[in-house]
Amino acid sequence: MAMLQSIVVFTLLLLMLILIIIIIIIIIIIIVVFAFKPWRFFSYPSRCRAIKVGELERPLVSNDVDLAQDQSNDLTRNYDLEGECHLNAALLRPPRTQGLVHKQRLSSASRRLALGDSVVGDVSDPLDGILVGQTLKRRVVTEHLVELQKHGRPENQSQNLRFGTENDRPQESVPNTDAISDQRSCLSLQVVSGPSCGLHCSVLSTSTARLPLTLGRVPPSYLLLKDYEVSGKHAMITWNLNKLRWELVDMGSLNGTLLNSHPINHPDPGSRLWGDPVELASGDTITVGTTSNIYVHISSHNERLVPFGVGMTSDPMSLRRGGKKLPMEDVCYYHWPLPGIYQFGVFGICDGHGGVGAAKSASKILPEMVATILTDSVKRERVVSGQDASDVLRDAFSQTEASMNNYYEGCTATLLLLWADADENFFAQCANVGDSACFINMDGKQIKMTEDHKVTSCSERLRIEGIGEPLKDGETRLCGLNLARMLGDKFVKQQDSRFSSEPYISQVVHLKKSSGAFALLASDGLWDVVSFKKAVQLVVQTRERHPTETENLAEKIAEVMLDEARTQRTKDNTSIIFIDFDSISTVSSCKVRP
Repeated sequence: MAMLQSIVVFTLLLLMLILIIIIIIIIIIIIVVFAFKPWRFFSYPSRCRAIKVGELERPLVSNDVDLAQDQSNDLTRNYDLEGECHLNAALLRPPRTQGLVHKQRLSSASRRLALGDSVVGDVSDPLDGILVGQTLKRRVVTEHLVELQKHGRPENQSQNLRFGTENDRPQESVPNTDAISDQRSCLSLQVVSGPSCGLHCSVLSTSTARLPLTLGRVPPSYLLLKDYEVSGKHAMITWNLNKLRWELVDMGSLNGTLLNSHPINHPDPGSRLWGDPVELASGDTITVGTTSNIYVHISSHNERLVPFGVGMTSDPMSLRRGGKKLPMEDVCYYHWPLPGIYQFGVFGICDGHGGVGAAKSASKILPEMVATILTDSVKRERVVSGQDASDVLRDAFSQTEASMNNYYEGCTATLLLLWADADENFFAQCANVGDSACFINMDGKQIKMTEDHKVTSCSERLRIEGIGEPLKDGETRLCGLNLARMLGDKFVKQQDSRFSSEPYISQVVHLKKSSGAFALLASDGLWDVVSFKKAVQLVVQTRERHPTETENLAEKIAEVMLDEARTQRTKDNTSIIFIDFDSISTVSSCKVRP
């Protein structure tokens, strides 16, 4: 009986041990399944493509389509170089239906890819410096595109479309011959919404060193957008020399590209193929990602009418205040010549506060008012013969202030008016409100063209005292603002009559030839850390380093100024316009460093 009980006990223990082992095995299987998700290898391909090390050494594009099939697939290690695959991007794009495609490199004799009738870019970018998290282009050319390189695009497929805002249907494009009749066009882009709002740039159709112009999230994109919904190289803009027009093409981006709310990317977004080029026109809006909107402005530019070098650059200095990101509230611009007034031009900077709305309004309205006033031949002749534009500038500021409807936003406004007489003598006169300063250096002498309108300045204290409401001792602000003169801010002007929009108007400066003259306009982000004297030293040093260069010298000097402001740790948006009266401008650009 005792032996039978022992057998029963032993059997029960053995069963319990077996049961425990089975439970442990089940737990291990569950852990493995949920930790490593093996089913992802049996469903549709992952949204993040793993690029293998061996692939990085392969050519990107080749004229020989069959070459890709002969390349080895032996791989030693995988890296995820597609990008972070952020949640928004993953939700916006559908799952891929195509497998991996090998890319090949064009031979050295044919490194530029033709889309339509225009050359749109060098696709043989080196991959040595690619970082993990950077978006890569996928297959750029197909067998059909290689055939197009050899034989040209069929006529029925070469019709590029542009989409207008008035009609939701695509229409066949017609080149805008008015804007490009002189075969020289200027394209300006400004980011009006999204994480990089405020960035702007411009490029001439003859600036081969800067074309094609790339929009993307990583260098060397010309317009660098810090938006994680934007691909590394998202879209490209090029000048079609045959059709004399600007064209936009999507570069196989993840989230696609919209032109006036119409998609222009390839119909199959998962294929990462390039879309067809579409024509751009002034007033268009390009959307990349879901929030970054880029406003397009196109104007004609006649090279013989640009008699001096111009360099423009801006930086929001977004990480200069304890890591806090600063919004870009500066707007810089120039118009040479003014429409229909070929001997006049304007250069200006508006530094906004409370938002960028007032600066945008002023930068648009103010030059329009100047142009409108100067269309009167009597007033124009009075300026030229009398060598004084004070009335024109005063009226332009007054009309601009009356036209603006910004109650809770304001801006500084500094406008330099340049004109030439019949003997090609150039004259300059400046008007300003606020603290964006301008000076002219001629024959080694500095001529201040603006006045500081901070509440703490002596001139403003005297003006305020003159209207019978002097400032109290220690009072440095009015209604929380450190400026006493500005455009906009209608609300505080209604509350306190000491505010003003009356501009300071400088003397007229006759710009002598061969005097080494130059003008420098900048927002207070530069002047907070760089003096006039230091700015002159930087100009002289840069000219000495580039004694024979004239084409891009003005742009280089503007960049030197911006680098100096950055080195000195300025804490405000910085915009700079440098005008070199000793050199001829063939390139005009406005670079912005986010």
